[in-house]
Amino acid sequence: MQINEKVFVVTGGGNGIGRAVVLTLLEKGAKVVAVDLNPMALRDTLDLAVNFQDHLKLYTANISKREEVEKIPQYATEQFGFVDGIVNIAGIIQPFVKVSELDYDRIERVFNVNFYGTLYMCKAFIPHLLTRPEAHILNVSSMGGFVPVPGQTIYGASKAAVKLLTEGLKSELMDTNIGVSVVFPGGVSTEITKNSGVETKFTTPPDTSKIKVLTPQEAADIIVNAIENNLYHVYAGSDSKMLNFMNRLSPKRAALMIAEQLKSLIG
Repeated sequence: MQINEKVFVVTGGGNGIGRAVVLTLLEKGAKVVAVDLNPMALRDTLDLAVNFQDHLKLYTANISKREEVEKIPQYATEQFGFVDGIVNIAGIIQPFVKVSELDYDRIERVFNVNFYGTLYMCKAFIPHLLTRPEAHILNVSSMGGFVPVPGQTIYGASKAAVKLLTEGLKSELMDTNIGVSVVFPGGVSTEITKNSGVETKFTTPPDTSKIKVLTPQEAADIIVNAIENNLYHVYAGSDSKMLNFMNRLSPKRAALMIAEQLKSLIG
């Protein structure tokens, strides 16, 4: 898909990867509706879009609320006339604790944002995307969606659900004009922990010096490239690629290796 002159709706557009994707799409000639829970964060994104502010609209919504998501297509079409693609990036993590120590409110919040938010967006926009000459859905999963990360089990389960949802959509839409991609980021230098309202129990973070963590812009470039080239599975970052390879060779060994490295996080 050529990005120029296309219209995209991007969730999580107020910070991190989502903001970088919004700005990258604008630079490539797209028009964008940036969606986020935090209106001040969206204003910061607008301030950064110095040369493209006429092509950027802001929409404050809680994507875990279906009734709020269902209003976004009307807003987007009123602003730009149509929508060619959606990029579902908004997501939160859980506190770094075992499932047995995690309360149900936290469990439901993680699933409501990560899985149901993505599902609501897809359901709301597919009818609109089907009317376009070409369109695209890109959903962001996580490397935690294909390998278990102790202390992030519910987060991983929600991202695994996003993975299979996206794969199912790909199969269901294969004979239509809609391309579908799922991206599995590894470590990215964002503020997802802070934005998720999560406090860690450790004072010294685990040693990640041997792993190159992506910047939000590097992750955004990978995501936009996936849209442009209609890629299916995209492993973003050396850690995601390595763990995918290890998991294919020996799922048990990959799980044990991660569990050993993260013992200090959850005890």
